[in-house]
Amino acid sequence: MTQTKERKDNFVVQAGILAMAGIIVRIIGLLYRSPLAEIIGDEGNGYYSFAYNIYTIILLISSYSIPSAIAKVMAQRIAFGEYRNAHRLFRCALLYVVVVGLIGSGVAYFCAPFLVVENAVPVLRIFAPTIFFSGLLGVLRGYFQAQRTMVPTSVSQILEQILNACVSVFAAWLFIHLMTGNDTTQKAIRGASGSAIGTGCGVVAALLFMLFIYLRRRKSIMEEIANDQTEHEESYKELFKVILLVVTPFILSTFIYNLSTSLNQTIYSELMMSVKNMSEETVATMYGIFAGKSVVITNIPIAFGSAMAAALIPGVSAAYAKKNMEASRSKVNLAIKVTMLISIPSAVGLFVLAHPIVKLLFPQKASLDTAVAILRVLAISVVFYGLSTLTNAVLQGIGKVNLPVWHALAALIVQVVVLVVLLIFTDMNLYALAIANICYSLLMCILNSRAVNKYLEYKENVMQTFVRPFFAAACMGAVAYGVYFVFALMMDERIALIPALLVAVIVYFIFVIKFRAVTEEELRAIPKGTKLVVAAKRLKLL
Repeated sequence: MTQTKERKDNFVVQAGILAMAGIIVRIIGLLYRSPLAEIIGDEGNGYYSFAYNIYTIILLISSYSIPSAIAKVMAQRIAFGEYRNAHRLFRCALLYVVVVGLIGSGVAYFCAPFLVVENAVPVLRIFAPTIFFSGLLGVLRGYFQAQRTMVPTSVSQILEQILNACVSVFAAWLFIHLMTGNDTTQKAIRGASGSAIGTGCGVVAALLFMLFIYLRRRKSIMEEIANDQTEHEESYKELFKVILLVVTPFILSTFIYNLSTSLNQTIYSELMMSVKNMSEETVATMYGIFAGKSVVITNIPIAFGSAMAAALIPGVSAAYAKKNMEASRSKVNLAIKVTMLISIPSAVGLFVLAHPIVKLLFPQKASLDTAVAILRVLAISVVFYGLSTLTNAVLQGIGKVNLPVWHALAALIVQVVVLVVLLIFTDMNLYALAIANICYSLLMCILNSRAVNKYLEYKENVMQTFVRPFFAAACMGAVAYGVYFVFALMMDERIALIPALLVAVIVYFIFVIKFRAVTEEELRAIPKGTKLVVAAKRLKLL
């Protein structure tokens, strides 16, 4: 087996590439959200979040699930050398997203007044065309993911976010400065609208890049198709049926899994205005703190779980199609282990260092304390979302695509009940949203994990996968906070965050090995793992 082949088969390496891109994308997102929040304010953040969450739901239905679904069905054919059928499937998927994308864009534009609060309607309408382009982008990303190369997707994600950041900030500033008068609500609406334009520009740029990569590789793709010796050529009717049977459950699962955010925002805004008698502007401002600040920060470590899931589906699907249960369990075990090794310390770090992190990224004094408190509550959801996203992908990869739908629906019902009760009968406000998020992600973890254990006959090593990393992370958190506290006495606390984070990484690395939470073999499987093993041996940790 050649080095290139080994690299392509190492889904953890591919997940690492995608995860690194995801983290870079989230960091860019944080960097631009800070000046953007300064420009459009918490109220503008609220209108943007209201529109963005509905846009995301329509995107989920029309195109967001396409990369994973296409990667799954194409990977199965590529695993058996059916390159012609795989490419015919790719063409069907393009036609599918053109039709569905146009419908989704129309719904977002014409139904906006029924989907979001009045002041967020212009923002959602600006998002509408992006839905169509996102479908085409999703198919191209899924095509390359099926071939287990995450580099094109990763580069396109970074390119998309860079352009999104630049255009969003500039357009928001321009829209506000071009208006006359000092109406703060109108400024918030115009600023949020400018930010929405940035999202569309980013998607178009990523689509052009992926199209360029596909055209460059088209010659080698055609050669693979020409050399394909497969006797059975699937008809387009058969392939459309496959797409509908696979994509539909993917859409339902992803839709319900992510519906909680939009449903929560609707319940929150309606109850706060009708029961608590808050104004639309106040509700938007409060929700802007929650969704535009605290949630944005937690999304950084969650990105790793999403990347691992995207990289896992083709490998598990191919292994399962060949009835290689041992290989399937091995990939799942390593994916869960790596995800927890990242998610657990991330959750602890966000909890311990919440104040300096928020102050560094979103220094607005009026909302600082609230954003910090909400971030601390949400920190635990990083672990639950990381694991639930991963187990969702496992169930989809082994063909149990309907199970995540039912699990998500059950978790959704429970979290809605929790949220409504807390909002009506208590004054918890944004804390109720955070608690509902935790309930939802925890239930998804429990239900998905039980199903994975059942159908793969897989059992997690709780001590090594969860308990030992937690104790290593707890030690890391204590040391990191101590370092931060000492440095904060001598310098600005935002600068004191830097040595605290550096020490945290080193301390966690030491303790995670000392507590035997990871073996040398597992460490080598992680991207750049060989260098980590060398470092550990030099420090006499291994």
